[in-house]
Amino acid sequence: MWGRSRTSRFSKGRAKLCIALLLSAFITASLITQTAQAQVRVRASTVWGHTFAGSSAAVANATTSKSSPNANLEKLSKFAITYNSFPNWARTEVQAALDTWAANFKSSVDITVIATWGRSANSDVLGSARPGSYFAGFNGAPDSTLWYPSALANALAGKDLDRDNAEIIIQVNSAANWNQRGDDKPRTSEYDLESVILHEVAHGLGFLSTDVYDKFFGFGSIDQPTPFDAYIQAPDGRRLADMPTPSLELGKTLTAPLYWIGDIGKRANGGEKIKMYTPAIYEPGSSVSHLDETTYSKSGLDAVMTPNLDAGEVFHQPGPLLLAMMEDMRVKPPAGLAVSVPDAPRNVEALIGNQSAIVTFDPPANARAAQVTSYTVKNLKTSLTVTGTSSPIVVTGLKNGTPYSFAITAHNSLGTSVEAVTKSIIPQAGWKTALVDLTPDGRDIASTTFNGKPIIVFTDAAKGVLKIATWNGLVWKKTTIDGAGGSAGRTKNKIAGRISLCTSGVGTNQKLHIFYPDASDLDLRYAQYDGKTFTFEVVDGNGPSIQSYEIAERVRTASDVSVSNACAITPSGVSVFYRDESQGILLGATKRINTTKWIYELIDGDRKTDNRSTGDVAFHLAAYVVNSNTHIIYDSVLVINQKREITSGEVRYATRAGATPNTWSYTTLDQASNGVPVAGFDVAIGKESSGIRMVWIGASASSAPVPNQIRSTFIGKTKDVTTATVEGFGTPGAYLTLDNGELIFNCELRLCSMNLTQPSSPTRLVSSIQTTDPAHGVFVTIDKKRFLLAALDRRIAFITA
Repeated sequence: MWGRSRTSRFSKGRAKLCIALLLSAFITASLITQTAQAQVRVRASTVWGHTFAGSSAAVANATTSKSSPNANLEKLSKFAITYNSFPNWARTEVQAALDTWAANFKSSVDITVIATWGRSANSDVLGSARPGSYFAGFNGAPDSTLWYPSALANALAGKDLDRDNAEIIIQVNSAANWNQRGDDKPRTSEYDLESVILHEVAHGLGFLSTDVYDKFFGFGSIDQPTPFDAYIQAPDGRRLADMPTPSLELGKTLTAPLYWIGDIGKRANGGEKIKMYTPAIYEPGSSVSHLDETTYSKSGLDAVMTPNLDAGEVFHQPGPLLLAMMEDMRVKPPAGLAVSVPDAPRNVEALIGNQSAIVTFDPPANARAAQVTSYTVKNLKTSLTVTGTSSPIVVTGLKNGTPYSFAITAHNSLGTSVEAVTKSIIPQAGWKTALVDLTPDGRDIASTTFNGKPIIVFTDAAKGVLKIATWNGLVWKKTTIDGAGGSAGRTKNKIAGRISLCTSGVGTNQKLHIFYPDASDLDLRYAQYDGKTFTFEVVDGNGPSIQSYEIAERVRTASDVSVSNACAITPSGVSVFYRDESQGILLGATKRINTTKWIYELIDGDRKTDNRSTGDVAFHLAAYVVNSNTHIIYDSVLVINQKREITSGEVRYATRAGATPNTWSYTTLDQASNGVPVAGFDVAIGKESSGIRMVWIGASASSAPVPNQIRSTFIGKTKDVTTATVEGFGTPGAYLTLDNGELIFNCELRLCSMNLTQPSSPTRLVSSIQTTDPAHGVFVTIDKKRFLLAALDRRIAFITA
């Protein structure tokens, strides 16, 4: 099977699915403006485009259109690639294709590529690719209703909308009969890798429909229409992006003639619409996302984007049709046909803001057929209106403490929908917020008390380094820990991701233990600090190969171990627990006192015996130690649907005394029932007067698969689960921060607070600003006063109630 992409959200490496006043001494900026803002929307990319192996008997008639680009040709963009398991000869072929695209695709933002070499489950597939993600609503988007693939979205926005993930994911079938000689002359049954990569990069750049076809029932669906979908038209004039979804009608359309209608593309095709590949029997990864095989397979350079590559066929230039179609996607597609007045917007909701409301809604059921052009939100108390093109729409100028409700209507060229009215909400003030002079671009943060002083460990996202800040009573003293290269085991690679901190020792003779991921090598790194000196090592991820979950005797692995981690200090030594992203299992490593070697173990996710799980575990995890007892809470995904939504999962709890491997006891705290997911949203654990509380996020039957609940229980009382519903603030989400019963969590990309020790206590708004990424908050105690430290759009700020 494919060697999986190491940036994928879900693993498939085995047979499972697999968040008082500020002290003036550290306030260095004025209050952040408390105004909510519209959001860039991001969605996962799940549909792949393939290159299939054509006839091995076609060599005599194969197209040879290879021409090396001039070495002095102007580069319009820069591609940076990470190889997984690629042989050297193949790297040369891949780089040549990337160099060609760098001379043909314009972008001021570097385009990162992750390429994996591995055996395909389908031997006929030579290569596959997809964009890293899709984005909508960003500044520079030609059409705010469409979803643009990562590289194209960055190029149009003029900035990297997601610095942490690659723009293009490529997989190559290692078992294909490749020409490995580099002579551009494949033999009778050989295939040219550079040609395949040239084709697959086009898919990664956006030459790809996001349609899905249900072969059993004949339904078609396009949940995230892209510019590619918006330029494809059925014979009756309707755009593919506007077809009802899911529907049998769309299913039939996907297996009937379809044409590209972009003006630039048509000019390159002699003024004619471009016929797409839509065989009567739908072919996943081929249908719609290629040029018609019959029409263009013998067209010279333009055959590069037909679905099949024949043996001996060589393409090392994109061809005029492909380049023209890529240029079409940089401009707004022509409007579709409005066939009716819009229905009312669905699922309308007003969310509490500071002197504002965030009004969210889903488009009308007939939004695509109706070609909705705008939405209007009317304040029913004042009759004032605000207009926008998509959800959410922010209404400002409200009075805190006063109730408001809103009516939303949809508009098109034929008229206006009936109103959909929200429930009443009462705006409230958020906490006081002030920036901290730690870094202009901070993201990942953690905090603890070390040697009697508060410390903050954080990443500088722009520089890709890990830093520590120590409060000396007057100012924050900052030091770079890792990521800037240097001696004593430091790395030059970028540092980004979850940070966990633990301290050992007492008084002013403590040692600080810092665990953090290497964002390039995807390893788990460890730094120990005694107040003066750092020592460094790699805990795991740098092994010679991926160690199968089936092997009981554990050693270092080559898996991606960069997703999540949580550390624990026991009388036996220091332990860290972390997700193996490559196989979807929970691993642990322990270094006992006065030893130098790590002892490795597999904790969960490998089998359904001994109360263990075969779920895809530990996307989120947290650990807590009492005396010699270690407690871990983590999530487990059991089933995901075709839309990559969690439909079944568990929240798991594991505990043991001491540090001996294979002595864990397991409990399922919560599990899916009646199709309601409970996992994959985040977890937390912390001590309070009533005991050690474990917290997670779940969904109700009415909200699934979107979470809307905060659930919790205490160690020793795991059957007594309490549930608090979050209403009026938006979807709760990571990151979770729990301190003495107070929970900080994301709510519609803001921060909210809930006091779990008082079940009747209302949810409170903490930060009013909607951020691009989920905000990350941790508590810091300074001079016996507690503050919330938060990364808000990579600006680190102190927040107080």
